Amino acid sequence: MASINLIAWDNGRGLSHDIRLLSDALRSLGHEVSFTPVDAPRQRRWWKSLAARWQRLRHRAPRYDLNITLEHASPDHLWLARRNAFVPNPEWFSRRDHRYLDRYDAVLTKTRSATEGFTALGVRALHIGFLSTDCHLPERTRQPTFLHLAGASRMKGTERLLAVWKKHPEWPTLHVLQAPGSNPGTDTPAPNIVHRREYVADIAEIRQLQNTHVFQCCLSEAEGWGHYIAEALSCRAVVLTCDAPPMNELVSPDHGITVAATEDGPLNLATRYLFNEEALEAAVERCMRMERPEWERLGDSARSWYLDNQQGFAARLAAALQQLL
Repeated sequence: MASINLIAWDNGRGLSHDIRLLSDALRSLGHEVSFTPVDAPRQRRWWKSLAARWQRLRHRAPRYDLNITLEHASPDHLWLARRNAFVPNPEWFSRRDHRYLDRYDAVLTKTRSATEGFTALGVRALHIGFLSTDCHLPERTRQPTFLHLAGASRMKGTERLLAVWKKHPEWPTLHVLQAPGSNPGTDTPAPNIVHRREYVADIAEIRQLQNTHVFQCCLSEAEGWGHYIAEALSCRAVVLTCDAPPMNELVSPDHGITVAATEDGPLNLATRYLFNEEALEAAVERCMRMERPEWERLGDSARSWYLDNQQGFAARLAAALQQLL
């Protein structure tokens, strides 16, 4: 098997999560996995590039069969391996990343829309999809209430979701968990909204939330993959998301509810989408009328989609590596 080196900024959040998941998947395929940490893009300095070039002069032979760089290009480390692959997130794909794109042997894409975008740039794009943590807790009592895990992201549609919910005091409770300071502003209290602006260190509490709400609002404006959508599906939740790529690649009417959305302009190589407020109102009203058998059917289908995706990832990743190596 191959020696594979992952290159990424270990940011303690989403990228660290991706590093761990991809490392585990590569090891499960029998590969030897190493990790080369790099600084955040804004913290990279010219003298570090000089140091990397000096290392290249000292060690001319590649150390690995393949580098896999996550999110942002790292040209100073290309020499470490015989071949180089890039796993970008289109919404964060910068001009600097574009400048170095032709130095990679292939782009490994998480979504079909990303494959189309990078193919249009004239590069070799191999679709691998991605995988997410299984958050399912069996035998939990679910209530027909709504959950929105905003985290620290500003692209989850949180403020617009809250504004719509406040217009409808007759709706069920919406539980929102959001990092403090992520969307500063004055909150207007509502009796049917539990809005927690805090970091929850206990992952068991978050898992409890994910598994006790029937409905999860995941109204992303853009996604590189959509971990919180996939995690909600793993929990057998009925997921409401934007009917726009790549969100609707993860959720279809067969196992969730898609909400009409309109384009709001480009976001690097991606497109930003905003959910239609009237469509969201109709979707929530549908959920309120939904009987237990229907939400359980949709939840079972969501869980099946999640498991199929998890099982298929290894095969897609192995096929891409075979073409590269």
